[in-house]
Amino acid sequence: MTAPFWQTKRLEQMTREEWESLCDGCGLCCLVRFEDEDTGEVIPTRVHCKLFDPVRCTCSDYANRKQYVPDCIKLTPWNIEALEWMPKSCAYRRLHEGRPLANWHHLVSGSRETVHEAGVSVRGQTVSELALKDPEDALDFEAPEWRDERGR
Repeated sequence: MTAPFWQTKRLEQMTREEWESLCDGCGLCCLVRFEDEDTGEVIPTRVHCKLFDPVRCTCSDYANRKQYVPDCIKLTPWNIEALEWMPKSCAYRRLHEGRPLANWHHLVSGSRETVHEAGVSVRGQTVSELALKDPEDALDFEAPEWRDERGR
């Protein structure tokens, strides 16, 4: 039996399909974040991007997201290191750091629901940025607990 692609290929060697399949569907990267100007600390909130589907935990228009959300960051094998705010539980970050995929990851478990069952995802815990009167209101929904690794 051959080992799965994520165990045998470096991130930059993966096909686009393989790369995209690594997304664990947690939704943590789709949250509004603020950076503390004094400390540089990145503060996640419980506010999600206007394109985020909070039930499916996916982007509702992934292919065209940059058109509607110009500051949406395209994750690549070459920019993971610079994106320190990426959650430690993220499959891309885990593999970049030489760690295995978590047991709840769909490529390991065989189910896209295990990320939610393990309590790693933001499903049912966020509010859309469209519901806010002012973008700064997102600070009222600060979620510092989402800086740490979840569902190891």
